[in-house]
Amino acid sequence: MSEITIAGAGIFGLSLAFVLLGRGAKVHVYDKGAIGQGASGGLVGALAPHTPDNWNDKKEFQFQSLLKTPDFWRDVDAISGLSSGYARTGRLQVVDQPREVENARLREEGAVEFWRNHAEWQVLGPGFDPLWQLDPNKTLVRDTLSALIAPRAAITSLAEAVRLRDGKITENTAAPENPMGPLVLANGSQGLIEKGLGNGQKGQGALLEFDARGRAQVFGDGVHIIPHLDGTVAVGSTSENDWRTMATDELVVPIIEKARTLCPELANAHVIECWAGVRPRGRRRAPILGQLPGQKDRYIANGGFKIGFGVAVEAAERLADLVLEGRNTIPQSFRPEANL
Repeated sequence: MSEITIAGAGIFGLSLAFVLLGRGAKVHVYDKGAIGQGASGGLVGALAPHTPDNWNDKKEFQFQSLLKTPDFWRDVDAISGLSSGYARTGRLQVVDQPREVENARLREEGAVEFWRNHAEWQVLGPGFDPLWQLDPNKTLVRDTLSALIAPRAAITSLAEAVRLRDGKITENTAAPENPMGPLVLANGSQGLIEKGLGNGQKGQGALLEFDARGRAQVFGDGVHIIPHLDGTVAVGSTSENDWRTMATDELVVPIIEKARTLCPELANAHVIECWAGVRPRGRRRAPILGQLPGQKDRYIANGGFKIGFGVAVEAAERLADLVLEGRNTIPQSFRPEANL
């Protein structure tokens, strides 16, 4: 096979490159900007599963990816000699409305059926919190499938692993439009817009100076609280359809305030950095993977939206099957033709 060209050095493009190289392919990744410059260079890094109910292809796809993710990042970090900041430390969700508690209890049964003994979903009831000083009057839901990762560190480790597997990465250069071999478009929200397959959504988050290493991540009131392994805590994120400006603004403030309300220990934590970026969102809010309609050797890997790091491993493996072997096991709803 000719060299495979990938447009985009974010989590989808680099994960695919790593998998293809592991299968013996030649790969060249191009990016118009810098590695991880887009949504993949964020702060939060919550690898959280969909709820174990109303099961469908999207939830199963993400579930399979989360199960494979520990081995993937172990191999990446072993090759690069760097740390991705990956850890499967679980998650605590704070719920207080009676309907939310009822739904959470129903999902205990769903976890047994759909997660198939790979992880647990458990309603703990008020007052249970071994580490975080959360509101003792609110019910907590614990799952053991959720993991966390440091996006920037992970992208750095992954790019280095790609290079050490003899892959090429060229920054600040657009991919050739008509390369000799297969071309995979993994170029984020702008790529979706150009192909008429989706749009972008702005998100903002913040990084706080607080050491909570080893604790479970927390989710409540629409906010993720992620205790990274480097002794910082990331909080996020907003969901904004207006992204004419990419600067951080006042909308990040309520996110920080909500996090401090959920976890009072963060009340005086110094804000190290605020971040804003555009996440690629497909029409169905699901990844868009597969061969572009009517175009031989032209593929797309895009639309990670809020779960890009969580689904990247499965997306890379399924697309590698298609590009290298012509074997298509990508869910119908993920394919480009289903999103036009």
